[in-house]
Amino acid sequence: MLHEKPEVAEKAIKEVKAEFDIPEFPADDQTIFRHLIECASPKGRQVQKKGDVDEAGKSAKTIVEKTYYNSYVAHAAIETHSALAQIENGVVTVWASTQTPFPVHDEIARTLDVPEEKVHVITPFVGGGFGGKSRSLQAIEAARLAKLAQKPVQVVFSRAEEFFYDTFRPAAVVQIKSGLDESRKLVSWDYGVYFAGDRGSALFYDVPNLRTTAYGDAKEGMEPHPFATGPWRAPSNNTNTFARESHMDTLAVEAGIDPVEFRLKNLTDERMIKVLKAAAEKFGWTPAKGPSGRGFGVACGIDSGTYVTTMAEVEVDKDTGSVQVKRVAAAQDMGLVINPEGATMQIEGCIMMGLGYALVEEVRFKGGEVLDSNFGTYSLPRFSWLPEIETVLVENKELTPQGGGEPAIITMGAVIANAVFDACGARMFQLPMTAERIKEALAKRA
Repeated sequence: MLHEKPEVAEKAIKEVKAEFDIPEFPADDQTIFRHLIECASPKGRQVQKKGDVDEAGKSAKTIVEKTYYNSYVAHAAIETHSALAQIENGVVTVWASTQTPFPVHDEIARTLDVPEEKVHVITPFVGGGFGGKSRSLQAIEAARLAKLAQKPVQVVFSRAEEFFYDTFRPAAVVQIKSGLDESRKLVSWDYGVYFAGDRGSALFYDVPNLRTTAYGDAKEGMEPHPFATGPWRAPSNNTNTFARESHMDTLAVEAGIDPVEFRLKNLTDERMIKVLKAAAEKFGWTPAKGPSGRGFGVACGIDSGTYVTTMAEVEVDKDTGSVQVKRVAAAQDMGLVINPEGATMQIEGCIMMGLGYALVEEVRFKGGEVLDSNFGTYSLPRFSWLPEIETVLVENKELTPQGGGEPAIITMGAVIANAVFDACGARMFQLPMTAERIKEALAKRA
């Protein structure tokens, strides 16, 4: 509804009685994981292969096989998608909250059939993007309406429209089968990730026999997702790090070793060893077999050329299943650090945002209908959740500067899951780890 006065447009739109054909889809937020496995083409893409996984598995003393899940997650930026378009003397100027001004520029030129040099895209502050403001359809809509109206036009999504038009981080499944020898070292690692992507799936632990496979193609005639999916802060790596590092903790329990010692026992990568030890020193980690009752967790990861280890202390209310993250320490080797203060702020922001996908953020849906339209049902981290945060920038001046905007978020799901297990003995296999899911896992242990 286009009107020069927004309040009039809002009243008018309420009078429109629209009926929508919602696409049929054979799953909801409870059954999506089974659908993804059934939908996946058997032929995956090989990411990593070394040795003979099948033969090594036969001779392993201990075999651990687990499956990990994550739900759909919204970008949920506080500022919704918005754009202002103006056409003067044949020149199209668009102010847009977009992460991709150059592709938007080209698409506006194609859509309006004007020369590229006649299109200007100006990017004010994005107002939060996290991958969600990449497609930027609101900018195209504003430009088209400005051409039709011959006046400047502003398009601002409501919160409900934001959820309707947004792309979501894809739901995904990771299956891992691994083996330990008598010395409690990894001898086999068979890893399959379904529909998350392979970023962060390659193994950096020292395993002589490994196979990593990414399943991203669906069988003919089947759709894996009921709505559009897209990049969400460190795409794929949150899922893969959650699965890998949760599994490493499970292996440490099977081996009867402290989880930090178990990682060190299976590492030869000097950068990761250095980062892990730096985090342990900052956190004040002392060895103990899990679950120790302390509520301590550890997780390692690599993203954008940066190595990161995060440690956390949590408290779990066993009656309600609620989790309080009390403190987090993160060590990061990102090569030569140009702006230490900026890097530290990025780590802190990743930690805080990561609490959301770890504990509460989840898109509910039934068939093709999204059931969340505002923050009354879709929860975000709150200021009151802020834990004590400590950071270490591990010096590595010999390496050129590496990525710093996303690495620290990838470990948050795993580090909290591992800390929850250490606190109460409940192993969480699905993100988010809502209070209800933790309470259910505790009940199964009773």
